[in-house]
Amino acid sequence: MDLDSLLIVGSAVKRLKMFPFFDFAHYILMCLTVRDDYHPQIASGGSSQAFSRVHPLSSWVGSMMMCFSGGILGSFLLGEPLIAPFRNGRDVLLATGIWYFINYSPFDFLHKLCVFTPVTAVICSLKEVHRANKVYHAVLFALKTFPGAYILVAIYGVLKGSAATHMRLFQRLVCGVWQPSSIEILKPCVMTKASTVAVILFLLDFTGYVDIDETLLYLAIVAFFLAVHFLTFFGVDPFAPFENLFCSVFMGGIMDAVNRARKQSSQPVETSSKGRTTTNGRKSKEE
Repeated sequence: MDLDSLLIVGSAVKRLKMFPFFDFAHYILMCLTVRDDYHPQIASGGSSQAFSRVHPLSSWVGSMMMCFSGGILGSFLLGEPLIAPFRNGRDVLLATGIWYFINYSPFDFLHKLCVFTPVTAVICSLKEVHRANKVYHAVLFALKTFPGAYILVAIYGVLKGSAATHMRLFQRLVCGVWQPSSIEILKPCVMTKASTVAVILFLLDFTGYVDIDETLLYLAIVAFFLAVHFLTFFGVDPFAPFENLFCSVFMGGIMDAVNRARKQSSQPVETSSKGRTTTNGRKSKEE
């Protein structure tokens, strides 16, 4: 494919409207995440559907928190009311309808359909296009709001791109599970790392440090998100080799290895031989 064709495709992808299809895919994934997440009913041997049967309000609130996590966290950073993302009644009604049918459709049809692998692949593809759009507009907005504050711009962009993973701690709390060890900062997921890379690339392009066509960069970020997400289906973290190398060089990994080797070499090596004597001076029975 030549450059002109890539520009046409990139321009078409960049102009895509998120409502309704991409928002629809986002809401489906968020409601599935809440339903299939850890709950006390699942721990006691029940099904994932049991929680929404017993606690429908908690299930709905948790699902709405995940569906609008980007707006909630963005409002928190900007000092705006946290309920501001819910002022769009159309989006709230759409998310509520999806939550209802994910949890209460006859014969659990919609949930079974959405977790069917080909359908899941399509939904996840739409979600990654949605993620790229959120990161792109978040970086643009943050540069206008915090001109020159590149760290704040990066934080805002990463939170908008991976807001659901950061919101999950509070969503679980609403559903009756307190797991502070699951906070995203302790162990960032793959898509949080991918969002960080995308934010850095967009930031370098918008500030003029890297001269890349904006349309091509946007298309490349979409393809990057899709590739990374589908690698996670096979349990592959493409960032792990770079993290290991960075930590070894800059985070004390080499020095820790040297210290371990020095301690092992300084310990006396105990070897058994036929001529070894016991503590009372007699020769061992092996002789």
